[in-house]
Amino acid sequence: MTDQAFVTLATNDSYARGAMVLGKSLRNHNTSKKLVALIGPQVSEPSKSVLERIFDEVKVVDVLDSGDTAHLAMMKRPDLGVTFTKLHCWTLTDYSKCVFMDADTLVLSNIDELFDREELSAAPDPGWPDCFNSGVFVFCPSMETHGKLIQYCTEHGSFDGGDQGVLNGFFDNWATADISKHLPFIYNLSSISIYTYLPAFKQYGGHAKVVHFLGKTKPWSYKFDPRSQQITGSVHDADTHSTFLVDWWILYSSAVVPMMQQQYGDQPFHSGCEEFQSSETVTFQSEQVEILSSHSQAQAPEPEAQMSAEERKEKWEQDACWSGAAARSTAWVYHTELLD
Repeated sequence: MTDQAFVTLATNDSYARGAMVLGKSLRNHNTSKKLVALIGPQVSEPSKSVLERIFDEVKVVDVLDSGDTAHLAMMKRPDLGVTFTKLHCWTLTDYSKCVFMDADTLVLSNIDELFDREELSAAPDPGWPDCFNSGVFVFCPSMETHGKLIQYCTEHGSFDGGDQGVLNGFFDNWATADISKHLPFIYNLSSISIYTYLPAFKQYGGHAKVVHFLGKTKPWSYKFDPRSQQITGSVHDADTHSTFLVDWWILYSSAVVPMMQQQYGDQPFHSGCEEFQSSETVTFQSEQVEILSSHSQAQAPEPEAQMSAEERKEKWEQDACWSGAAARSTAWVYHTELLD
């Protein structure tokens, strides 16, 4: 339907790259909906041009900032203040219904069925399940609702300093009023949940439709060698959502970087794709996942008989996570060969 759209937000070039990958993932899974990107004035012209090739509409909006340093400091995320800009999505009144998706999400299968849901439908937040996570939600654009949200911000602020606190305060009956507005967690699989509850990830992770790279370290914060399909960065961060991280980088390097190269021409730009030269790696193979570093290579594996109960539990959880995820990563590699 032409009056329904997926909407995302990018306030700078880094998040613009995330939006590009999100848009391509929606296209690759044959969405029938329009794609809309809200961008801040700081997004560069080359990035804007690439977004215009992927999205049906790219709209420049003013950046709103909560200025709530106290609550943002509690989360140790001062960068989240600008997420108030997300409230502009309610002004997209050319559309009757939309699904908002943060730029740090990746679509793994067609999710057009989300448009059968009503405002405000969202998945629970892993940190506090009686709150919804505002990375993916169904809403109906309305200038009246937008005005009420701005008024709410003025009068009450945000309990976390960001948009999630505002939206949960405004739609305060989400947890109790209507269970049909609770999206299954597979529509907003938070990367943090993979290592906080590995057995559940093993059981349900294969059905994930959207992965959300929560936290300060985003996919574009790493570097990637397309030839070896290896990622450099903090192994501690990468191993929490490593299979999905490679999914993101394969799509970015194969489908987005070529478009960026066309826009920049002879001008240099940092794509994040470069020759792999780090001693700390995350290497993905078809049957297993190996986490290698200058530290782990020097240490021989401890015999399982000598492990403590807690160590055996951790080993089992790691094996369970990787065995279920490695096959999925291989299938995605084959799929990306069909990307335009």
